[in-house]
Amino acid sequence: MISLKSPREIRLMKEAGRIVNLVFKEVEAKLRPGMSTADVDKLALDVIVKEGGIPTFKGYGGFSGNICVSVNDTLIHGIPSKREMIKDGDIVSVDVGVTKDGYVADAARTFLVGNVSERARKLVEVTEESFWHAVDNFAKPGNYIGDISHAIYEYASSRGYTLTRDYTGHGVGRKLHEAPAVPNVGTPKTGPRLKAGMTLAIEPMLNEGLVDLIVLNDGWTVKTKDGKLASHYENTIVITADGYEVLTMEDN
Repeated sequence: MISLKSPREIRLMKEAGRIVNLVFKEVEAKLRPGMSTADVDKLALDVIVKEGGIPTFKGYGGFSGNICVSVNDTLIHGIPSKREMIKDGDIVSVDVGVTKDGYVADAARTFLVGNVSERARKLVEVTEESFWHAVDNFAKPGNYIGDISHAIYEYASSRGYTLTRDYTGHGVGRKLHEAPAVPNVGTPKTGPRLKAGMTLAIEPMLNEGLVDLIVLNDGWTVKTKDGKLASHYENTIVITADGYEVLTMEDN
């Protein structure tokens, strides 16, 4: 069942989203070659705790990190580790969930570290652009989840990238994962119809190469099977009376 959030609930989610955004600011300011993915996790935890939040991912389904840190060919769910070192030229996806006062906000960014190749830079740009293309054109009452899904796919695939059907965006708010699923591949005018008060985590996940993925023995880390780069961009939004509002950015 899809829950429509009240203005009070949306305010609480926006506060959780404010903390998510502060994490991204801290990571952007301090991320550099020579750090481990565990160091990035610690940066995030310090911000979350200081702001009175709880790291939503910690312990979720047995996940051991406070956030997900996914480097280069890891698409999603990278487990922070003291052994995984970040190098010059890497792209690093940071996925953050924060719970505060019982409500969750969820977002992801892919950061460029040092001297990044032009092909990596382009992948990261298109990943973010596909999000904005979809929400700017279709995130409003009366449209469908399938409209958003198709717009993400159409934008990214027309630029030569592939998108998994195995992992999707989702509703979010009282819990990390709520109905409905928000795929990155879909058919226009299908799926649930958008209504004011729906809160959605929309998250394009793009592969540079083939769509095929593998999950490592840890049960979490999702990598591209061909070893090519992957990128992730996500925001939590709320559908409003005439469009949408982003709850995980400073300028909403």
